[in-house]
Amino acid sequence: MLPGAMVHLSKIYTRSGDDGSTGLGDGSRVPKHALRIESYGTVDETSSVIGLVRTQELAEPLDERLEAVQNDLFDLGADLCVPGRGGDGLRVEESYVTRLEAWIDEANDPLEPLSSFVLPGGTPAAAWLHLARTVCRRAERCVEALLAEEGEDRVNPIAMRYLNRLSDLLFVYGRVANENGAKDVLWRPGGGDGA
Repeated sequence: MLPGAMVHLSKIYTRSGDDGSTGLGDGSRVPKHALRIESYGTVDETSSVIGLVRTQELAEPLDERLEAVQNDLFDLGADLCVPGRGGDGLRVEESYVTRLEAWIDEANDPLEPLSSFVLPGGTPAAAWLHLARTVCRRAERCVEALLAEEGEDRVNPIAMRYLNRLSDLLFVYGRVANENGAKDVLWRPGGGDGA
């Protein structure tokens, strides 16, 4: 499907996956446990957690940008759904990565530098952003494994770069959602008193 094309779903179930297979964007069928399915499924999971983030009170421009990220993740899922790099399919491009880098720099510049690692927590929005970050990291690992298995001629390498930057953005936005780091929960080595 080309960018801007309308989607028309008249029926939600097809029964075609009842045998444990699913269709890719090129018409081929693979097992539902295939690494490609795991990759774009985890990208979808990342978007779902970002959807939970967006139910929280967020200072602008976070909500607007997270909505843009959700659209990007749908693009990325469409990219991963079609093996190969040719044809007219939707492909994530370097401009997606560059935009995230600009947002990271803009949000990170006013934050105090860290002297410790940040634990997930603080405000509810920050905690959800940290969960989104960890799911995004899992998606990145899946895509890296898919790249190693199938190669750049069948998997867009920009997909991995996008996910890597996105996890960084989600981390920085977690700090922003923690009142620009004021409510960050910092790691205290041995602080669990279990050592």
